[in-house]
Amino acid sequence: MSDLQYQNLLSKQIKLLNLELDQQVISQLLAYHALLVKWNRTYNLTAIRDPLQMISRHLIDSLSILSFIDQLGCKTIVDVGSGPGLPGIILAICRPELTVTSIDSNGKKTRFQTQVKIELGLANLSIIRGRAEDCSAEPFDAVISRAFASIADMLKWTDQLCAKDGVFLAMKGLISAQEISQLPEGYALIASHVLKVPNEDGARHLMEIRRA
Repeated sequence: MSDLQYQNLLSKQIKLLNLELDQQVISQLLAYHALLVKWNRTYNLTAIRDPLQMISRHLIDSLSILSFIDQLGCKTIVDVGSGPGLPGIILAICRPELTVTSIDSNGKKTRFQTQVKIELGLANLSIIRGRAEDCSAEPFDAVISRAFASIADMLKWTDQLCAKDGVFLAMKGLISAQEISQLPEGYALIASHVLKVPNEDGARHLMEIRRA
C-alpha cells in the first residue's frame, strides 16, 4: 500500500467519526502509523501486523474517544498500560493543549513511545516506564486505559493517579455485567458511551467511572 492510500483511508474514517482534524494533525498521525509499522517488524509492539488494520483498530479506535475527552474538559490525562501509546499518543497529537502522560512497564514499548515523542516533537507528552500502582505523580484530571485490565483492577492500581474529582475512563469491548457488579465500594459507573468505530464489527464502549 502507498502512503497516499493510508492517508485516504485515515481521512475517510476520520470523517465518519465526524471529527475535524487539520492536515498537520493528519500528517502526524500518519507519521506515528509509519513508525509503528516499522518498529513492529522488529519489536512486536502489537499483534496486529497489517498496516491497514492498524489504522482502523489502533488509530481510529483511539480517535473514537476524542469527542468525549473534549466534552470532559480535561487538562491532564494519564494513559495506563498504554502499550505503543494508544490512546495516549493519539490524544497528544490531536490536542496539543492537553498534557498527556503515558505509563507502561514494557521497555520496548516505552522506548518506541520516546522515539515517537522526539520525531513528532510532542512537547505535551511524558512517558514513564513502570507499573501504574508504583507510580506517584500529581493527580490527573482523567485516568484512561485501553484493554488494560478488569475495571476493578484498573481502579485499584490507578486510584492514586486520579484527582479527587477526576474520572476513570475504561475502553472496553463487550460490557460484562459481572465486571460491573465487581466495582469496588466507593466507585460508581456514571455512563457507558457506545463508540462507533468505522469498519469494525465488534462492540466498543467507553466506561465513565467516578468516585461515589
